Amino acid sequence: MRLDLSLYLITDRGLCAEHGLVETVVAAVRGGVTLVQLRDKHASDAELVDQARRLKAALTGTGVALIINDRLEVALAAGADGLHIGQDDGDVAEARAALGPQAILGLSVQTHDQLACIDPSALDYLGLGPVFATPSKHDHAEPLGFEGLAALAAASPLPSVAIGGLKAEHLAATWGAGAEGLAVISAICGTPDPEMAARAFARPSRR
Repeated sequence: MRLDLSLYLITDRGLCAEHGLVETVVAAVRGGVTLVQLRDKHASDAELVDQARRLKAALTGTGVALIINDRLEVALAAGADGLHIGQDDGDVAEARAALGPQAILGLSVQTHDQLACIDPSALDYLGLGPVFATPSKHDHAEPLGFEGLAALAAASPLPSVAIGGLKAEHLAATWGAGAEGLAVISAICGTPDPEMAARAFARPSRR
């Protein structure tokens, strides 16, 4: 499945509760979301597999891939399109071996030291951030700002998506920093109309 990082939605169970997880994601995809990551730190593996299977079915025919956050076994059991892991969430080589060559595999990177340690051949993209501090993750690294994001993106051997407190107003600065797209949570999940919220991130023609 084609990897499009332009508008990367990361789910949040609490923020999606008003409309429902599947309904929120489907609406956001109608609005232009190009990639979905299922993230739920509190769900059991069985609960997450069920959520993933429902989302996978709902995304059928859209061309939008479903990525699982952190949990390799869930990604495998649910038949997801890929996995995203953090620096402390598992071994990239082991994840690639288990997922196979066709799956999408992403890794969070916050520093140049971390960037220097990656194996680009095992990964498809990098999540760079946080750009700003965000309430969705209390243990995040020091915010990069757009200057720090630009430095990491320029040094990255892989496509990158920016994450951390980003909103539609940050589109130009994010692209200007060299990221392929934005990863968002509350800017879509925590809104009354997820479809319209996603449309606010519409990407104009680039050179």
